[in-house]
Amino acid sequence: MAVEPHKHCPVCGTPIPMKERVCSSDCEKVLEGRQQQIKKSRIMLFAVIVIFILVWAYFMFLR
Repeated sequence: MAVEPHKHCPVCGTPIPMKERVCSSDCEKVLEGRQQQIKKSRIMLFAVIVIFILVWAYFMFLR
């Protein structure tokens, strides 16, 4: 009683074949939306860090 090799949809958890990324087009849209949100969050975090470093450098070296 062996289970065929499979993985689970990262959105809804439904078992899917190893070759598939998600189980449906709806889950594909949700996954793409999540990935875009993560990308935006990383860019914003990077921007905040750069701004913080620039402000710190200004007060440390130019004042």
